[in-house]
Formats: sequence, structure tokens, C-alpha cells
Amino acid sequence: MDATLFLGQLGAALAVGMAAVGSALGCGAAGRAAAGAWAKDAKAGKGLRFTYVILVSMPLTQTLYGFIVMSTMAGKLALAGQNAGLLFGIGLATGLGEMLSAWMQGVIGAGGCRMLSEADGKGFALVVIAMGIAETVGVFTFVFMLILINSITG
Repeated sequence: MDATLFLGQLGAALAVGMAAVGSALGCGAAGRAAAGAWAKDAKAGKGLRFTYVILVSMPLTQTLYGFIVMSTMAGKLALAGQNAGLLFGIGLATGLGEMLSAWMQGVIGAGGCRMLSEADGKGFALVVIAMGIAETVGVFTFVFMLILINSITG
């Protein structure tokens, strides 16, 4: 196998793989907090809030961004020769940006679940805004890396 092709393929795999790891960590962090909040709410005789599910699921979008970058990179693998380092760097940068964005979004969501439970459901919009700020890092990474990929011509 050509080493340059391998670097390009590795970059593409890192883009989606690391993004998925971040989504799993983020959903896990928020999910643990949601389960605790549901238990606390149930013990207090309160209804179980669906809003926690929204907070748990928000970190999933970064895996989608990583998949789109990976798919776009796959179309450029034929040009891997002189662009191998760039393709690898794009994949690594995408993976890191999406992974950390999703993970921190989940951490914010976890805090949001605890806050909503304590505040009797008040402040949901503020939690979504805070999570949206973390999401913006993932969106910027996604857009900037797509611009770089599209600069590769052959």
C-alpha cells in the first residue's frame, strides 16, 4: 500500500472516529446526570422531564460532522500523493475539534440536568444556549476543514 494513500485514509478515519468518541463521552456524561435527575425527580414525586433527553442527545451532531468530513475526504484520496500530510492533518484536526466539542457539550448538558432538577425545570433555554456555544466549536471545525478539503485540487 502506498504510504501517502494510507495517511489520507487514516486522516479520514480519525475524522469520524474521534468525533464518535467525543459524542459517546458527551452523551455518557449527560446521560449519567439525566438518570440521576430522573431518580431524584421520581423520588420527589415529580414528573419525569423529557428535556433531559434533549440535553443527552445534543453531542451526537459532532459524529455527523465528522462523517461528512470523512466522506468528503474520501473523494480526495486519489489526490493523496502530494496532499497526504494535509489530508491527515484535516482528519486529525476534525477529530480533535469534534471530539472535544461533543465531550464538553455533554459536560455542560450534565450540569444542565442537575440544574434543571434543582430549579424545578427553570432555565432550560440557558442550558441549550451554553451547549450551543460548545456546538459552535464543532461547527467551526466542520466548516473550516471542509474549506481546506475543497482547496485540494488535482
